[in-house]
Amino acid sequence: MRTRAAEFARGQVAEAASAGAKSLVEAGEFAADKAGTPYMAPQVLVNVNHTMRVMSEESFAPVIGIMKVKGDEEAIALMNDSRYGLTAAIWTSDADAALSIGERVETGTWFMNRCDYLDPALAWTGVKDSGRGCTLSRVGYEQLTRPKSYHLRLKT
Repeated sequence: MRTRAAEFARGQVAEAASAGAKSLVEAGEFAADKAGTPYMAPQVLVNVNHTMRVMSEESFAPVIGIMKVKGDEEAIALMNDSRYGLTAAIWTSDADAALSIGERVETGTWFMNRCDYLDPALAWTGVKDSGRGCTLSRVGYEQLTRPKSYHLRLKT
């Protein structure tokens, strides 16, 4: 993690805390977590709401906000109410529900019951303002090639 990214995420966490969010991890337990460094303690925030930047912006840091919703419809609406769409994780024991929700979530990639693995055979891509292009998989590697078309016509 870069120092600038860590400071950005620390700002998100501090803003959320000042608006009522509660951290379940004490950053002081992590000696390396110091302002001005790229090292940041993981943060799990509760009592968050969708108006907080930590819930609507990409952090690229070890930060998660956990927010209660009334049901799948509200969760989907809140997940899609962002200008970003890189990755989502759907936690359920019902694979059919995961597929139904995953089809409606506006992200390039979504996981069921995990968010810690990239399969090199699957495309890694984002939608909206997340990411540019595609990596991994055959689709991603095709961007590293320079195709050339040949149109030959024989004189008859």
